[in-house]
Amino acid sequence: MNLNETYNDKVVRQFAIMTVVWGIVGMGVGVLIAAQLYWPALNFDVPWLTYSRLRPLHTNAVIFAFGGSALFATSYYVVQRTCHVRLFSDRLAAFTFWGWQAVIVAAAITLPLGITQSKEYAELEWPIDLLITVVWVAYAVVFFTTIARRRVSHIYVANWFYASYIITIAVLHVFNNLAIPVSLTKSYVIYAGAIDAMMQWWYGHNAVGFFLTAGFLGMMYYFVPKEAQRPIYSYRLSVVHFWALISVYIWAGPHHLHYTSLPDWVQSIGMVFSLLLLAPSWGGMINGIMTLSGAWYKLRTDPILKFLIVGLSFYGMATFEGPMMSIKTVNSLSHFTDWTIGHVHSGAIGWVAMTTIGATYILVPRLYGRQQMWSTRLMDWHFWITTIGVVLYVASMWIAGVMQGLMWRATNSDGTLTYTFVESLKATYPYYAVRLAGGTLVLSGMIIMAVNVWKTVAGAPRAIEAERPAQLGDVAA
Repeated sequence: MNLNETYNDKVVRQFAIMTVVWGIVGMGVGVLIAAQLYWPALNFDVPWLTYSRLRPLHTNAVIFAFGGSALFATSYYVVQRTCHVRLFSDRLAAFTFWGWQAVIVAAAITLPLGITQSKEYAELEWPIDLLITVVWVAYAVVFFTTIARRRVSHIYVANWFYASYIITIAVLHVFNNLAIPVSLTKSYVIYAGAIDAMMQWWYGHNAVGFFLTAGFLGMMYYFVPKEAQRPIYSYRLSVVHFWALISVYIWAGPHHLHYTSLPDWVQSIGMVFSLLLLAPSWGGMINGIMTLSGAWYKLRTDPILKFLIVGLSFYGMATFEGPMMSIKTVNSLSHFTDWTIGHVHSGAIGWVAMTTIGATYILVPRLYGRQQMWSTRLMDWHFWITTIGVVLYVASMWIAGVMQGLMWRATNSDGTLTYTFVESLKATYPYYAVRLAGGTLVLSGMIIMAVNVWKTVAGAPRAIEAERPAQLGDVAA
């Protein structure tokens, strides 16, 4: 068989399996640091087990190891099916897998040791940043060359979302991490003061906007129609959604810097563009959910669709809440409170993790020659455990956050503060227990998933073809 008539699924399988592995690791660290908020002694007075060092390990593991592996796996899978052509360069694709795993392992070693440049979501020091850049360029070459060699003139909308996230993350990563090295483990960022803060949140917000939104919308636009076995509700809306989202999102970063030394007009621009984001975000949510029109009955028996649709619902909630929190008067109450933590996790667990889990449950049996996952019942258990866990986590942080904001701004008639910070912390304490319970449930769900994936892979045919014929009709568009 001609090599160009087959798919390269080996690299997709590798990334899919590591998605599950890093999901457990990242969420496991998250549960540990949530427990440390309730029982501080759990750091055992060991420097590399302190909250301050494990928290960036948790965020990097969940975003870039778990979410990143899912994006690599699904983008490689989708671009082949929608372009009807094999991935460009097996060796380069393999390099992206091993290079990305090397980045993750390097992060797992350096962050607990305190080797960091102290920029949120960009903590890794300059040698690892250089490796990320090389891997990302290789990823872009594989993805865009595959599209250039496509056998159909049309480029399916999922690939537009994947393309936008690949290009934008490259620009964000390079410019936010411009630094002067002074040793192998230390560098100084070239920006200072308000400019550094502006660059950081231009990067930080758009890491959310493109890595955790645009990339996962690409996932949604392929796997929701595929699992529902129906065309996307409105292809025209998907195109409008794409251009509106990527045009507006890039300007929203300053809303992280309200009431700071950043010029007031820049803060206002960030707020306005954040509010504008509501329209394209909800357009995408509605487009995904309405794809089930006439097929809602499938939700009764298909746990994968439950994951994907509930994920879209959380996407809608998080993208309503985000613009509201960018309004200065709301932000004055919410900022620096656990309300922000609840908001982030409604997006990170409710939208990103749910969508990743649903897509992985679709991929694994197809990649290993099985008709379906080993146990549908375990998938159902996973769905309900995760859903309950997310609700407990987010609701507890919402309540705690609003309470904190109100306590911090409360004043007596003489202008003195009504509550000390310690009093607000004591009032928050019970909510940290609920948060821990919610996070533990989410981690338990991932362990259930690992068992199901293990059984599915173990029961696969002894010889799995690394490639399968490229066929028309691989996308429900």
